[in-house]
Amino acid sequence: MCLGIAGQIIEFVSEPRDLARVSVFGSERVINIGMVEKEGLACGDWVLIHVGFAIAKMDEGEAKASMAFLQGMGEAFTAEMAAAWDEENDETNPKTKNES
Repeated sequence: MCLGIAGQIIEFVSEPRDLARVSVFGSERVINIGMVEKEGLACGDWVLIHVGFAIAKMDEGEAKASMAFLQGMGEAFTAEMAAAWDEENDETNPKTKNES
């Protein structure tokens, strides 16, 4: 299974032409757009990125849905870890109570 993230093209890097600067969740990075370059990319377009390569062009609706899904996964993971941490450090929990 692979994970792709949505990024919006900010600008094209002049040399080599197969690179573009994109915004991903507010962070900027340079990615390779060579695999989707023939799809007529323009500044403002959204692409699906996997390990630094644009692998597909997406519309804004797909990009926003993808980003919302990933944010939701992050929040669920964070909540699960917080609950596990609280349980682990709860001195009243008989499973974790430290008896000396």
